[in-house]
Amino acid sequence: MSNHAPNPAIRPPATDLVIRASSLGDAEGLNALMNLPGVRYGTLRPPFQRLEQSRRFLERLGDDDFHIVAHIGDALVGTAGLHRGTGRRRHVASMGLSVHDDHSGKGIGSALIGALVEAADNWLDIHRIELTVFTDNEAAIGLYRKFGFDSEGVHKDYAYRDGAYADVLAMARIRPS
Repeated sequence: MSNHAPNPAIRPPATDLVIRASSLGDAEGLNALMNLPGVRYGTLRPPFQRLEQSRRFLERLGDDDFHIVAHIGDALVGTAGLHRGTGRRRHVASMGLSVHDDHSGKGIGSALIGALVEAADNWLDIHRIELTVFTDNEAAIGLYRKFGFDSEGVHKDYAYRDGAYADVLAMARIRPS
């Protein structure tokens, strides 16, 4: 149990959401999630990710990777993770988040980020969480801001997406003192 009050930015989903550590058994659900058009549009993944790629991703998670999934019943509806830096950047983790197209705006992203922030602050001693988000993803940017992420700059022509180069916003959250 944490020794601080819950984050008010976390809006509990209205469903029976279960968040847990990912496992190799999540490969098929993860693969289906990452191939959804809305999810793919917000990531750097190309279309038609193969199941083997999802399996390899899960197999290669190391001790310094904190990866979780969200389920409603048997359906994988979200995933999120922290990848910790090394050496003099050991206090930093990069964050990734994806929510099922049909479950966007229902509090799943908030629940996942809340779980990551809780672990980072109270269990993993991660001082800085950083991420990039496409500049046209206003919903995600707003969600990250609710959890204390600040804008740090724009990377121009960062990725090729849907036939054009797209900019991303660099954001970071520094653990409050």
